[in-house]
Amino acid sequence: MILKGNAHKFGDDINTDYIISGKYKFKTLDMNELSTHLMEDIAPDFYKKIKKGDFIVAGKNFGCGSSREQAPLVIKYAGIPAVIARSFARIFFRNGINVGLVLVEAETDGIETGDEIEVDIEKGEIRNITKGSVIKSSVLPDFMLKIVKAGGVVNYIKENKRFKL
Repeated sequence: MILKGNAHKFGDDINTDYIISGKYKFKTLDMNELSTHLMEDIAPDFYKKIKKGDFIVAGKNFGCGSSREQAPLVIKYAGIPAVIARSFARIFFRNGINVGLVLVEAETDGIETGDEIEVDIEKGEIRNITKGSVIKSSVLPDFMLKIVKAGGVVNYIKENKRFKL
């Protein structure tokens, strides 16, 4: 599974309230509407700057804060197939995989906003096409890869009629 797009870089400790501000989380359940507010508290007009297939790239502890599933869901609904970070908050990681969002752990210092990158999630490799470099990344275990490829745990169960990985 190879994903290709442009990077949008953030720093460390991006919490779930930065991903989707608390002022929107309980006003609607429409993820398409919520996704238009992605990262707006720290990057106004961020939604207008992204294209389908682009990546969020961050430092350590991405997704810290609450356990609400809206955070990884709004990223996915905004058309971002993966987040690349040095590390993820544990509950965000679990929620992200459960909703079918690819989460890749890697050293992100060599990636900047605007870089065109290609992520091979099965090989564990990020190619920075802009800079001509290759970064080793984590590889999801097979059972998580199956969940992500299905579009999330609910879709996986629907397709397989059970939870057998």
